[in-house]
Amino acid sequence: MAETKQEPPLHVVVFPWLAFGHIVAFLELAEQLARRGHFVTFVSAPRNIARLRPVPGRELSPRIRLVSLPFPAVDGLPDGAESTADVPPEKVELLKVAFDGLAGPVAPSAGGAVGQGHGRRPDWIILDFAHNWLPPVAEQHEVPCALFLIFPAPFVAFMGPKAANDAHPRTAAEDFTVPPPWIPYPSSTLAFRLHEARPISRRFRQPNASGTSDMDRFCETEQRCRLLVCRSSREVDGPAICDLLPDLYSKPVLPSGLLAPYDAAAVAAHHGARAGDDDEVVVRWLDAQPARSVLYVAFGSEAPLTHELVREVALGLELAGVRFLWALREAAAGGGAGLLPAGFERRVAGRGVVRVGWVPQVRVLAHSAVGAFMTHAGWSSLVEGLLFGVRARCQGVPAASLGQGEAGAVR
Repeated sequence: MAETKQEPPLHVVVFPWLAFGHIVAFLELAEQLARRGHFVTFVSAPRNIARLRPVPGRELSPRIRLVSLPFPAVDGLPDGAESTADVPPEKVELLKVAFDGLAGPVAPSAGGAVGQGHGRRPDWIILDFAHNWLPPVAEQHEVPCALFLIFPAPFVAFMGPKAANDAHPRTAAEDFTVPPPWIPYPSSTLAFRLHEARPISRRFRQPNASGTSDMDRFCETEQRCRLLVCRSSREVDGPAICDLLPDLYSKPVLPSGLLAPYDAAAVAAHHGARAGDDDEVVVRWLDAQPARSVLYVAFGSEAPLTHELVREVALGLELAGVRFLWALREAAAGGGAGLLPAGFERRVAGRGVVRVGWVPQVRVLAHSAVGAFMTHAGWSSLVEGLLFGVRARCQGVPAASLGQGEAGAVR
């Protein structure tokens, strides 16, 4: 009987956009590749790499190499800002300007920052929607690219490829309140409400400070990638929409599965508060609360939070009388905790905690005290909530970039 020839492992460069909803999903994908025996070089800015959870297990760690790329300085971008969590919504477009400046360091040549990873050149580069400058560089070195979209299959179908959008332009907000004509299902409900569609239509084609709109970035990147990978599964999204995508985009479209953070969940389940741990205060407070009694409130790393929204959420939490933990971004609308109503934290003391800055979301959702999750409906957040069986209350929030907070809502 002839022996089956075993294919050699690949070296894959994995490079997400600078939002933690993207970074965490790309890290999960990197770990899945490493489990299958491949080598991965994971690329991001230094502060983002420093904030990643440890790669689990002795078997995976040697196979995943973390590479920090020096982040370019850009006028108007705060010092140390390297992710959407570090800036208010109006500054996200400046992150894209700085991001485009990474084109030189990331070139997959022999002397590039990622080229010698694991002692060999890359076999593939898995990139994000914002990398329209990377496929041309990769082509010069004969390295194929795959576009990993962290969104579920229905949202990827709703976006559609460039050819479909050129044939059926969507220029008004009302165009996004009905299913696009390339989805051949009369009963389809893939559409936005008008108040959701208005900010989407503005961003869909409007160039930002980088000179390119998010949709144009996506289209330019998608056209030059050999295949697409969606954070989806046939069981969750349904076979009909998954089968539509390869025909719609005229290339292979692979489901990655939901990429739920099982390893991080296992660690969180056995990881209490430790002295000196940055998360000690949050975990110890949760330890003192009754089971399933706490509402966890978090609106992602990128969704714009207006003064009005923060005020209304705060007053609602106060009137409801519930226990809550609120992860409020420091850069939210440029104000962080300063957006809260006067005296709010004093009035809710004992039953509510506002944590400004970084919060370990998986550890929080895994905690037995958390019974519900008020979220912006970002797909990563919804998947994490599903993993722990935490009920979600989705508060639609327009996003600062393509699809964040909208992908889950359009499902």
